[in-house]
This record gives sequence, C-alpha cells and structure tokens, in this order.
Amino acid sequence: MLNLKTDRPLAVFDIEATGINPRGDRIVDLAVVVIDPQGERQKHTWRFNPERPIPAEASAVHGIYDADVRFSPKFRDKA
Repeated sequence: MLNLKTDRPLAVFDIEATGINPRGDRIVDLAVVVIDPQGERQKHTWRFNPERPIPAEASAVHGIYDADVRFSPKFRDKA
C-alpha cells in the first residue's frame, strides 16, 4: 500500500456500471475509501438497481449480475 501523506482527507472512488457510455449506462456499484491525514481508512460500498439488464460483457468484467441488484435501491433515490 502507498504511504500517502496529506493534510486533508482524500476520497477514492470505484464505480462499476452497465457499460462505458456515461450518457446511457448506469451505475450498479459505488465504493469509496476515505483516507484521513492520520492514515485511517473508512470504506463504504453501495449497490444500485440500474433499472435495465446488465449486459453479459459488463458482468464478465465486474462480476455483478441482475440478480445481485434486483432488490437494491435506484441510484437516483440515494444520490
């Protein structure tokens, strides 16, 4: 792991989606790691129902399938 020095908190995001088109594809997983100046880490992860089928090509990359998000909230309801 990097030994990162900062005087303010740093947030790192990881987004998994139904594809790579930012205009048409939807977020299915959002993870955030917040690192404070003392090096403490807080991790948060949320799953979202994209309200459309997740293409097999996307599932092959991130391992998230329709059944995994069927009962998850919609991104717009949590954003």
